[in-house]
Amino acid sequence: MSNFWNIWIIIPTLLVIFGCVVLLIACTKNSTGVEEGKSMGHSFDGIEELNNPLPKWWSYMFYVTIVFGVVYLLLYPGLGSYQGLFGWTSANQSVRSMEESKAAVETAKANNHLSQYDAEVAKADAKYGPIFDKYLATPLEELVKDEQALNVGKRLFINNCAQCHGSDARGSKGFPNLADGSWLYGGELADIKKSIMDGRKGMMPPKGGLPIEDSELKGLTEYVVKLSGREHDAALAAQGQGSFMKGCFACHGMDGTGNKFMGAPNLTDDAWLYGASRGAIEESIRDGRAGVMPAWKDILGEEKVHVISAYVYSLSNK
Repeated sequence: MSNFWNIWIIIPTLLVIFGCVVLLIACTKNSTGVEEGKSMGHSFDGIEELNNPLPKWWSYMFYVTIVFGVVYLLLYPGLGSYQGLFGWTSANQSVRSMEESKAAVETAKANNHLSQYDAEVAKADAKYGPIFDKYLATPLEELVKDEQALNVGKRLFINNCAQCHGSDARGSKGFPNLADGSWLYGGELADIKKSIMDGRKGMMPPKGGLPIEDSELKGLTEYVVKLSGREHDAALAAQGQGSFMKGCFACHGMDGTGNKFMGAPNLTDDAWLYGASRGAIEESIRDGRAGVMPAWKDILGEEKVHVISAYVYSLSNK
C-alpha cells in the first residue's frame, strides 16, 4: 500500500475518533445559559423541552467505546500499513500464487506466527485429516457406494466447483454438464479424478487450423447438424462432409464420435458445450474454442479430490 493510501486511512480515522471525543465533552457541558433541569422556553405538541444533561450511563458507555476503538487500533492492523502490536493477520493477502502462499505459510510456521486463516486450516486438517486419509485409502469403486462420503463430496463440490458447474452440476455455456453422462475426457472414475487433479486445457483453433474457406462454413455446420441426428439440408450437408474430411476427422473421428484422449467432443450426441444452434456451431468452427479447467491437486489435495471424484461420478451413474 502506498504512503498516500496509508495517510488517507490514518488521518480520517484519527479525526473521527478525536471528533467523537470533542463532541462528547461538548455535550456534557451546560453551555445554554439555562440551569439544568429548567425549561428551555419552548414546547411542541404539549411536550416541553428541559435542559437535561446526557444520561451518565450513556456518556460512560460512549467513553468506553472510544477507548476500546483506540486500544483495538493499537493491537490489530487497521491504520494503513500498521500491523498492530500483536502482529495479527487474517490471511496472507499479499500472495499472488499458490507457490507464494505455500512459502508464506512455511515462513510463518518457522516463526511460529500463522495468520488466523492458516491457523484455522491447520486446526481443520488436524481434525478432519484422518477422515480424508481413510477415504483416500478406499478405492473409488467402493467410495461411490458410501452415502456419507458422497455427502462430503457434495459439500466440497458446492464450495469449490459450483461457481462454474452450478450447484446442481449441470453447468452452463462453456462449462460442462457433469450430470448428463457425456464426457469430453472420459467418464470413468479414473478419468474424472485425473480431470480434477490435473485440470484440462481444451483448445480448438479457428477452423480447426485447416484450409477451410468462409464459404464452406454453412455446409460444414449443416453436416455437424446431420451428425447429431437432427433435420438438415441434405445437399448442404453433403457439401459440408467434404470440408469435414479436410481434417476435422483427425480429432472428431471419421464418424464424428470424438476422441476422449484429445478432449474432442462427440458430435453425434445431444450435448453441446457452447450451444446447439446453427449459429453457435458455426461460431465454434469459425472462431475456435478454448476452455481451461484449473488443476485442483495443489489447491485441495488428492484426499479431497478423491471424494469429489466419487460424488461427480455418482451424478451420472445412479
